This record gives sequence, structure tokens and C-alpha cells, in this order.
Amino acid sequence: MKRNYTIPIFIPEKACPFRCVYCNQYTIANKTESPSNKEIKETIEKYLKTFPAHGVKRVGFFGGSFTGMCIEEQNQYLDIVLPYIKSGQIQSIMLSTRPDYITEEILDNLIRYNVETIELGVQSLDDEVLIKSGRGHTVADVEKSSALILQKGFKLGLQMMIGLPEDSFDKTMKTAQGIIDLGAHYTRIYPTIVIKNTLLEAMYKSGEYTPLSLEQAVVWCKHLMKLFDQNNVTILRMGLHPSENLLSGKSLVAGPFHVSFKELVLSNVWKEILEEATNNKNGERIIIEISSKSINAATGYKSANKKHLLMNFSSVLFKINNELSDYEFNITIDHDHYSRYDGQLFDGGGLFFV
Repeated sequence: MKRNYTIPIFIPEKACPFRCVYCNQYTIANKTESPSNKEIKETIEKYLKTFPAHGVKRVGFFGGSFTGMCIEEQNQYLDIVLPYIKSGQIQSIMLSTRPDYITEEILDNLIRYNVETIELGVQSLDDEVLIKSGRGHTVADVEKSSALILQKGFKLGLQMMIGLPEDSFDKTMKTAQGIIDLGAHYTRIYPTIVIKNTLLEAMYKSGEYTPLSLEQAVVWCKHLMKLFDQNNVTILRMGLHPSENLLSGKSLVAGPFHVSFKELVLSNVWKEILEEATNNKNGERIIIEISSKSINAATGYKSANKKHLLMNFSSVLFKINNELSDYEFNITIDHDHYSRYDGQLFDGGGLFFV
């Protein structure tokens, strides 16, 4: 399977009719204006020079509600990309938008421009959470637009947030199940953080809103990973992009932001897997064979999982075995050998004694 390479074009809050309580993209991205045609072309050229010859290349319009613009303005952006598609340098376009900005007319126009993927900012599939968050659309809007997008032959992405006002773990899991049921090809998961100069900041300071702790957000996302993995929905991203303003703390008030958030989640996933695998066993020496792709997560963020295992074993050794896939592993405890052969996250297979 060829790898996808995306050229991101960020259009901050373009055509957004509402200000969601958590949102201040200007502050998060440190960008206040949409790029000019010249800047977009320069960005495309810059990325194309860095991409390898093989692979599928696409332009992604992010940040605003692309289909909320009038057709003429949408086409002004799409026309910039069209020559690169005709020349074969770029294969497709993806864009993000709101669930209530999808019509047959809009989709038919996007087909003409080789738009392949449409990502909807769903955030939650609970109407109470949507109202409290100021989203301005309903669950019914998501259901209608998702069905229409798939009917027209596009790939569908449904983005979600966790820890919004009135959210709960159960509501988050129901949103994830809804994303699966609606037929999404992929999702992105963003923990809600409190940004300066937002309504959520006022809610936080007044005591009306309490963000998730980092530990809570990691555990919630671990369960989301399990559910999406078992239903073959790809998670393209977990956690906010670490922009300069977030890294410096200039725009961050509170909430579960971490520069290595996904790594923390994967580390937590593997902690549970290894705890299940060792099942309170102890011994002098444990050797864990694992693929090179998974070894960092299995060892744990800042070697947390290795340190945890050292509470029960005198020696812990992780070894690369690239004959194993993502969630497969072999374990030797002293002279007893165990294997996990299912290759799927937390599901089926179990451990086998050899």
C-alpha cells in the first residue's frame, strides 16, 4: 500500500459561523490570516520537493469550514491545486468542514476537482454536549451529511473531541461507536483544552467547567483506540498539534495538553497488554520480543513500562523481532516461553504456553 503524503493548507476559521466555546484558532496556530494564492503555491512547491517520488500526494485544506464558503470562493482555492492534479504531481484533495455545510450541489462541485476525502468536525454525537459547546449543529446533521458524503463516493473522516462541557466517558464511547456506525474511514481525537480568550476560559475560571486531567484523557483515549482498532477505523491523530503558542504556554490556560500525547496513550495501551501477559508473574529475567514499530510504545514513555516491569523482574529486556506485527509479541520469563499471536489490540487470541 502506497503511503499518503499531505500538504496542509491552513485557513483559520474560514466561513465558521459560530465561535465554539473552546475555539481560538488564531491563538492556537499563531496565524491570523488566510494564505494568499501565492503562499499556497509556494507551500505546495516546498512540500513537493521534500516528498519521495513514490506515494500518494494530496493537498489538505484545514482550519475552517471549507464548504461554508460560496462555491466561487471554494473554486478559487481548488483552482490553485488543479494544475498539479492535471500534471500528476498531486493525486487528490482533502478538506475539513462542518456537518451542516454539506449539500448535493457542494459535493457535485467537489467531485469535479478530484476532492477525495471530506472530514467533518463532529466533536460529539450527543446533542446536549453540542449545545453546551456552541457547535451550532445537531447529531441529525452529522448523520445526514455523512450518508450523503459516502453516497457520493467520497472517503469520510469524522473528527471527535473528548472532555467537552457536559461530556462523560460513556458519551465519548457512544460518540466513537456512532463514528463507526456512520461508516467513517478515519477519525482524529482531540482532548479539549482551555485556550486563552475563549468562552471556555470564562467557564473554567467561574468553576462552570473542569477539564480532564492528563491521566484521564490518556485512559479515555486508550479505550477509544481499542474500539476503533477492533472496527478498522484509522486514527489519524490523537492530541493537538504542538504549535509554538501551546508549547510556550502563551495560549494554554488548562487541560490535558502534552507534546507527546499519542506516545503517552500508546505507552498506556502497552502497559495494559504487558500486565495481562505477565499476569502478576515474577522472576529473575523477562525477555519481550516485539516489532521495531511497537518497541518504543511497549517500553513506555520515558521507559515507564520497563520500570513498571522491574518491580516484578530483576532484569527486563526488549528485543526487536520484525517477524511480529503491531500487537504481537513473544515473552520469555526465566525459561518459560509465551506468545501473543492475534495481532489485534486487546481482542481474542490470548496467551499461549510453548
